[in-house]
Amino acid sequence: MAAPSAPSDLAFDPWDQAFVADPYPAYAELRARGRVLYYEPSDQWLVPHHADVSALLRDRRLGRTYQHRFTHEDFGRTPPPPEHEPFHVLNDHGMLDLEPPDHTRIRRLVSKAFTPRTVERLKPYVHGLANELVAALVEAGGGDLLADVAEPLPVAVIAEMLGIPEADRSQLRPWSADICGMYELSPSEETARRAVRASVEFSDYLRELIAARRREPGEDLISGLIAAHDEGDRLTEQEMISTAVLLLNAGHEATVNATVNGWWALFRNPDQLAALRADHSLIPSAVEELMRYDTPLQLFERWVLDEVEIDGTTIPRGAEIAMLFGSANHDPEVFTAPERLDLTRRDNPHISFSAGIHYCIGAPLARIELAASMAALLERAPSLALAAEPERKPNFVIRGLKGLTVRVG
Repeated sequence: MAAPSAPSDLAFDPWDQAFVADPYPAYAELRARGRVLYYEPSDQWLVPHHADVSALLRDRRLGRTYQHRFTHEDFGRTPPPPEHEPFHVLNDHGMLDLEPPDHTRIRRLVSKAFTPRTVERLKPYVHGLANELVAALVEAGGGDLLADVAEPLPVAVIAEMLGIPEADRSQLRPWSADICGMYELSPSEETARRAVRASVEFSDYLRELIAARRREPGEDLISGLIAAHDEGDRLTEQEMISTAVLLLNAGHEATVNATVNGWWALFRNPDQLAALRADHSLIPSAVEELMRYDTPLQLFERWVLDEVEIDGTTIPRGAEIAMLFGSANHDPEVFTAPERLDLTRRDNPHISFSAGIHYCIGAPLARIELAASMAALLERAPSLALAAEPERKPNFVIRGLKGLTVRVG
């Protein structure tokens, strides 16, 4: 069957800043046009409906990688340029881009650091740090909510878990930002150069940290991974490095962007902000609704390992599927009045944390961080207000703001 290509008049254009500013009307068009559409500019099959995205995330005929079964040539794909190798070595050994059995082995080891009991023990630390950061913001009369609260909170938490010394943490966010640039569609050569440089520097740093933890183990996750390796669980040094980078990147990128996207949404919906200020018991459902309303990760990719059929269209092996999380989270088949921000929404099966074997292992911790910063801001800065119109980052896949300037009092 011929591919049902995305029509040329469609507003979906991930490189257009008007689309990036508000992709949701274009998603509605996509959902109306069909369940799967081939998008030639990125050579991907777009899947915009919640039911299909949810099912495909659990479909083992798809994979985050194909290299456990095929060579690049077998799969009809061009190998990445040799100069990009440091990025791909780092990225390809993290569990997000692995499939079983390697994914299963590494996730089993890492999951020990994210048990409900362990995450619950972190609550006092997270709430204490959130209150400290917000207190400083209040004392200053305002500032950049991203740089002053949204960013330092999850970076500090995941760095604490990994055992990264406080003096070294200022390097983490720049490295992460440069590496994550490669997750956008068709990244530029300059983006690739920055990602390669950050991959080399971050890997070298972690290699030295792992050596130090071998000499003097601590109570941190890196020490735990070393101990697991020494006790017989197979984990290479590269897998340790890639796992640490993945946890740092995934452990704060979504939380940072969900925080600023969420407060920007609240400022644009003053009735909902007023309701939240009047009733702090809404915080848990507010966190879920804000994650749904302006999804921090808009698109998630999968390779087709064995052909699949969607609504009568066969997607061949070797193709790439782009699951549109932002569209799925606004699907009216699942969410009543999806374009309305409703902090009391109870039936909210959003997929912002993915699903299936790649479901976000840090989702419970992210929820604690989001709730902690929200509670601290509501309690300590009840008059928090927008001080300047924010500028959105030009990225489509990872959706966020360059900053969010606020004033207090």
